[in-house]
Amino acid sequence: MTDPTPLASLSASLADLVARTAPALVSVHSHRSRGSGFVWKSGLIVTADEALADEGDVSIKLGDGTEHKATLAGRDHTTDIALLRVDAKSIAPIKLVSATPPLGSLAVVVAAERGAPTASLGLVSLVGDRWRSLRGGDIDARIELDVRLRHSHQGGLALDAAGQAMGMAVLGPRRVIVIPAATIERVAARLETHGRIARGYLGLGLQPVRLDEGVGAMVMSVDKDGPANAAGIKQGDVIVSLNEEKLTGVRSLMRALGSDSVGTVIDVAVRRAGEPARFKLTVGERREA
Repeated sequence: MTDPTPLASLSASLADLVARTAPALVSVHSHRSRGSGFVWKSGLIVTADEALADEGDVSIKLGDGTEHKATLAGRDHTTDIALLRVDAKSIAPIKLVSATPPLGSLAVVVAAERGAPTASLGLVSLVGDRWRSLRGGDIDARIELDVRLRHSHQGGLALDAAGQAMGMAVLGPRRVIVIPAATIERVAARLETHGRIARGYLGLGLQPVRLDEGVGAMVMSVDKDGPANAAGIKQGDVIVSLNEEKLTGVRSLMRALGSDSVGTVIDVAVRRAGEPARFKLTVGERREA
């Protein structure tokens, strides 16, 4: 008997890792929307928020064809992560690994279509550092895949060349993005406990402005019920630093308003009619839209 060709060996290895991963994958059905998901913990399913309807009943379908009702434990639009509770605790959770794959390495997306497992093979096309999504979510690593992904396969698992589950595959602008394991573990844990992700709130409308000493954020509007108004900040003020750190732009200010910022007191330095002023401001919690 001749030895198998390298291509046959690769094919067999890929089929094996898909077969080992598939039992943790489910189809997620919500109002006029279909997606994929995976068992994160016993009785808890992680799925893509973008593929989950805003209202209506939710159910999951397993590979054996059985369906189970699910309830929403929480969702975070900014990181595209939603968490579902389901009374189907016999499915073994998948182990996520916080590994950054090499650029150009193979990657496999394992998802589900009407309960049946699906698989797509592609390449890791971009690897980068921590970044912030267009909706303001902190993503722990930038991983993009050159792979075909249907809308209903969002929420599936992205596997690296070693077969490790490195995150969740979602559709980004013109590309497939992996929400990495570290982000899923952080956000899903908060959703499990609190049902939401708190966001810092100042109650300000801001616009970047150029200053002689760098960049500032001009206050264009002030929410009368917000923490900035209570602290005495007014329209026309120009914020130049937070906690003694100079602003590098409005985005840098917003990045400081993560979930851990709610309830903290920050020192805000402003220019008011050209004169310096300082305010102590207690960060509030952003109300859900």
